[in-house]
Amino acid sequence: MPAIAPSILSADFARLGDEVRAIDEGGADWIHVDVMDGRFVPNLTIGPMVVKALRPVTAKFMDCHLMIVEPEKYVAEFASAGADGITVHAEACPHLHRNLQQIHALPHHGGERVRAGVSLNPHTPVDVVMHVLELCDLVLIMSVNPGFGGQKFIDAVRPKIRTLREAITARGLSTRIQVDGGVTQDNIGELAGDGADVFVAGSAVFRSKYHPGDYAGAIAGLRSAGTPSA
Repeated sequence: MPAIAPSILSADFARLGDEVRAIDEGGADWIHVDVMDGRFVPNLTIGPMVVKALRPVTAKFMDCHLMIVEPEKYVAEFASAGADGITVHAEACPHLHRNLQQIHALPHHGGERVRAGVSLNPHTPVDVVMHVLELCDLVLIMSVNPGFGGQKFIDAVRPKIRTLREAITARGLSTRIQVDGGVTQDNIGELAGDGADVFVAGSAVFRSKYHPGDYAGAIAGLRSAGTPSA
Protein backbone atom coordinates (compact mmCIF):
# COMPACT_ATOMS: atom_id res chain seq x y z
CA MET A 1 0.00 0.00 0.00
CA PRO A 2 1.37 3.44 -0.88
CA ALA A 3 2.43 5.82 1.88
CA ILE A 4 1.03 9.33 1.50
CA ALA A 5 3.24 12.15 2.78
CA PRO A 6 1.46 15.52 2.55
CA SER A 7 3.91 18.39 2.15
CA ILE A 8 3.23 21.17 4.60
CA LEU A 9 4.78 23.60 2.12
CA SER A 10 1.23 23.87 0.72
CA ALA A 11 -0.42 24.30 4.14
CA ASP A 12 -1.69 27.53 5.68
CA PHE A 13 1.36 28.74 7.60
CA ALA A 14 -0.78 31.02 9.76
CA ARG A 15 -2.27 27.90 11.34
CA LEU A 16 0.43 25.33 10.69
CA GLY A 17 -0.09 23.29 13.85
CA ASP A 18 -3.80 22.90 13.08
CA GLU A 19 -2.98 21.95 9.49
CA VAL A 20 -0.56 19.23 10.61
CA ARG A 21 -3.10 17.94 13.09
CA ALA A 22 -5.73 17.86 10.34
CA ILE A 23 -3.64 15.81 7.90
CA ASP A 24 -2.61 13.49 10.73
CA GLU A 25 -6.25 12.86 11.62
CA GLY A 26 -7.06 12.68 7.91
CA GLY A 27 -4.88 9.62 7.46
CA ALA A 28 -1.46 10.91 6.38
CA ASP A 29 1.24 8.28 6.76
CA TRP A 30 4.15 10.73 6.93
CA ILE A 31 4.43 14.49 7.42
CA HIS A 32 6.74 15.91 4.74
CA VAL A 33 8.74 18.99 5.69
CA ASP A 34 10.36 20.91 2.82
CA VAL A 35 13.46 22.75 4.07
CA MET A 36 14.83 25.38 1.66
CA ASP A 37 17.72 27.76 2.21
CA GLY A 38 17.51 30.27 -0.65
CA ARG A 39 20.87 29.04 -1.93
CA PHE A 40 20.48 25.46 -3.12
CA VAL A 41 16.95 26.37 -4.23
CA PRO A 42 15.41 29.82 -4.84
CA ASN A 43 13.18 29.91 -1.78
CA LEU A 44 13.30 30.09 2.02
CA THR A 45 11.07 27.94 4.19
CA ILE A 46 11.26 25.93 7.40
CA GLY A 47 14.08 25.36 9.90
CA PRO A 48 14.63 23.13 12.95
CA MET A 49 12.65 25.44 15.26
CA VAL A 50 9.47 24.83 13.26
CA VAL A 51 10.08 21.07 13.28
CA LYS A 52 10.50 21.23 17.06
CA ALA A 53 7.28 23.22 17.42
CA LEU A 54 5.35 20.69 15.31
CA ARG A 55 6.77 17.56 16.94
CA PRO A 56 4.25 17.53 19.85
CA VAL A 57 1.37 17.97 17.39
CA THR A 58 1.83 14.60 15.65
CA ALA A 59 3.30 11.19 16.30
CA LYS A 60 3.50 10.45 12.58
CA PHE A 61 6.82 9.96 10.82
CA MET A 62 8.32 13.42 10.26
CA ASP A 63 10.11 13.36 6.92
CA CYS A 64 12.55 16.29 6.55
CA HIS A 65 13.75 17.00 3.03
CA LEU A 66 16.80 19.27 3.19
CA MET A 67 17.08 21.31 0.00
CA ILE A 68 20.12 23.13 1.36
CA VAL A 69 23.85 23.47 0.85
CA GLU A 70 26.19 21.91 3.42
CA PRO A 71 23.48 19.77 5.04
CA GLU A 72 26.07 18.09 7.26
CA LYS A 73 26.11 21.27 9.36
CA TYR A 74 22.40 21.02 10.18
CA VAL A 75 21.33 17.37 10.28
CA ALA A 76 22.01 17.07 14.02
CA GLU A 77 19.73 20.05 14.70
CA PHE A 78 16.89 18.51 12.72
CA ALA A 79 17.30 15.17 14.48
CA SER A 80 17.29 16.92 17.85
CA ALA A 81 14.17 18.84 16.83
CA GLY A 82 12.31 15.60 16.16
CA ALA A 83 12.95 14.52 12.58
CA ASP A 84 12.41 10.79 12.00
CA GLY A 85 13.93 10.83 8.54
CA ILE A 86 16.41 13.25 6.96
CA THR A 87 16.90 13.39 3.21
CA VAL A 88 19.83 15.25 1.67
CA HIS A 89 20.48 16.10 -1.96
CA ALA A 90 23.20 14.19 -3.76
CA GLU A 91 24.03 17.38 -5.64
CA ALA A 92 24.83 19.15 -2.35
CA CYS A 93 26.94 16.32 -0.90
CA PRO A 94 30.41 15.74 -2.37
CA HIS A 95 30.95 13.22 0.46
CA LEU A 96 27.59 11.47 0.24
CA HIS A 97 28.72 8.18 1.81
CA ARG A 98 30.00 10.06 4.86
CA ASN A 99 26.82 12.18 5.05
CA LEU A 100 24.61 9.08 5.16
CA GLN A 101 26.75 7.54 7.90
CA GLN A 102 26.48 10.80 9.83
CA ILE A 103 22.67 10.71 9.68
CA HIS A 104 22.53 7.09 10.80
CA ALA A 105 24.72 7.90 13.79
CA LEU A 106 22.43 10.66 15.07
CA PRO A 107 20.43 10.06 18.26
CA HIS A 108 16.71 9.70 17.62
CA HIS A 109 14.00 11.05 19.89
CA GLY A 110 12.15 7.72 19.83
CA GLY A 111 15.19 5.55 20.52
CA GLU A 112 15.54 4.21 16.97
CA ARG A 113 18.03 5.51 14.45
CA VAL A 114 17.20 8.38 12.16
CA ARG A 115 16.45 7.16 8.65
CA ALA A 116 18.68 8.52 5.90
CA GLY A 117 17.53 9.49 2.43
CA VAL A 118 19.10 10.81 -0.76
CA SER A 119 17.26 13.08 -3.17
CA LEU A 120 17.97 13.40 -6.89
CA ASN A 121 17.01 16.42 -8.97
CA PRO A 122 15.23 15.71 -12.27
CA HIS A 123 18.43 15.96 -14.31
CA THR A 124 20.58 13.86 -11.94
CA PRO A 125 21.14 10.27 -13.10
CA VAL A 126 20.11 7.49 -10.77
CA ASP A 127 23.63 6.01 -11.04
CA VAL A 128 24.70 8.60 -8.45
CA VAL A 129 23.16 6.53 -5.62
CA MET A 130 24.06 3.04 -6.80
CA HIS A 131 27.31 2.89 -4.77
CA VAL A 132 25.58 4.04 -1.56
CA LEU A 133 22.23 2.32 -2.01
CA GLU A 134 22.83 -0.01 0.95
CA LEU A 135 23.04 3.07 3.19
CA CYS A 136 19.82 4.59 1.86
CA ASP A 137 16.60 4.01 3.76
CA LEU A 138 14.95 6.12 1.08
CA VAL A 139 15.72 7.56 -2.34
CA LEU A 140 13.68 10.60 -3.30
CA ILE A 141 13.13 11.16 -7.01
CA MET A 142 12.33 14.81 -7.61
CA SER A 143 9.71 15.01 -10.35
CA VAL A 144 9.79 18.81 -10.48
CA ASN A 145 12.67 21.25 -10.12
CA PRO A 146 12.91 21.87 -6.36
CA GLY A 147 12.12 25.23 -4.84
CA PHE A 148 8.40 25.80 -5.31
CA GLY A 149 5.15 23.90 -4.88
CA GLY A 150 2.43 23.48 -7.46
CA GLN A 151 4.65 22.58 -10.44
CA LYS A 152 3.73 20.16 -13.23
CA PHE A 153 5.11 16.61 -13.07
CA ILE A 154 8.18 15.94 -15.26
CA ASP A 155 7.37 12.65 -16.98
CA ALA A 156 11.00 12.04 -18.02
CA VAL A 157 11.91 10.96 -14.46
CA ARG A 158 9.78 7.80 -14.60
CA PRO A 159 12.53 5.56 -16.06
CA LYS A 160 14.70 6.49 -13.06
CA ILE A 161 12.05 5.07 -10.73
CA ARG A 162 11.94 1.81 -12.67
CA THR A 163 15.73 1.49 -12.76
CA LEU A 164 15.99 2.15 -9.06
CA ARG A 165 13.27 -0.39 -8.20
CA GLU A 166 15.08 -3.04 -10.23
CA ALA A 167 18.33 -2.36 -8.36
CA ILE A 168 16.67 -2.43 -4.93
CA THR A 169 14.92 -5.70 -5.73
CA ALA A 170 18.06 -7.29 -7.19
CA ARG A 171 20.04 -6.46 -4.04
CA GLY A 172 17.30 -7.56 -1.64
CA LEU A 173 17.09 -4.14 0.02
CA SER A 174 14.16 -2.51 1.82
CA THR A 175 14.96 0.99 0.52
CA ARG A 176 11.83 3.06 -0.11
CA ILE A 177 11.34 5.08 -3.30
CA GLN A 178 9.70 8.45 -2.79
CA VAL A 179 8.41 10.75 -5.52
CA ASP A 180 8.02 14.48 -4.90
CA GLY A 181 6.48 17.01 -7.26
CA GLY A 182 3.29 17.09 -9.29
CA VAL A 183 1.90 13.88 -7.76
CA THR A 184 -1.87 13.75 -8.24
CA GLN A 185 -4.73 11.30 -8.11
CA ASP A 186 -4.38 11.07 -11.90
CA ASN A 187 -0.76 9.85 -12.04
CA ILE A 188 -0.07 8.15 -8.71
CA GLY A 189 -1.20 4.76 -10.02
CA GLU A 190 1.35 4.86 -12.85
CA LEU A 191 4.11 5.91 -10.45
CA ALA A 192 3.25 3.06 -8.07
CA GLY A 193 3.42 0.73 -11.06
CA ASP A 194 6.90 2.06 -11.82
CA GLY A 195 7.98 1.05 -8.31
CA ALA A 196 7.52 4.11 -6.11
CA ASP A 197 5.95 3.52 -2.69
CA VAL A 198 6.04 6.87 -0.86
CA PHE A 199 4.32 9.89 -2.40
CA VAL A 200 4.75 13.52 -1.43
CA ALA A 201 1.60 15.50 -2.17
CA GLY A 202 1.18 19.20 -1.47
CA SER A 203 -1.43 20.77 -3.71
CA ALA A 204 -3.10 17.38 -4.22
CA VAL A 205 -3.99 17.32 -0.51
CA PHE A 206 -4.25 20.93 0.62
CA ARG A 207 -5.82 22.20 -2.62
CA SER A 208 -7.34 19.05 -4.08
CA LYS A 209 -9.58 19.54 -7.12
CA TYR A 210 -11.35 16.28 -6.30
CA HIS A 211 -11.82 16.87 -2.56
CA PRO A 212 -11.62 20.63 -1.95
CA GLY A 213 -11.19 21.39 1.74
CA ASP A 214 -11.40 17.68 2.63
CA TYR A 215 -7.92 16.49 3.57
CA ALA A 216 -9.09 13.03 4.60
CA GLY A 217 -10.89 12.60 1.29
CA ALA A 218 -7.86 13.80 -0.68
CA ILE A 219 -5.50 11.44 1.15
CA ALA A 220 -7.88 8.51 0.77
CA GLY A 221 -8.31 9.30 -2.92
CA LEU A 222 -4.55 9.30 -3.49
CA ARG A 223 -4.09 6.08 -1.56
CA SER A 224 -6.89 4.34 -3.46
CA ALA A 225 -5.60 5.52 -6.84
CA GLY A 226 -2.08 4.39 -5.94
CA THR A 227 -3.06 0.93 -4.73
CA PRO A 228 -2.85 -1.79 -7.40
CA SER A 229 -6.11 -3.59 -8.08
CA ALA A 230 -6.33 -7.08 -6.68
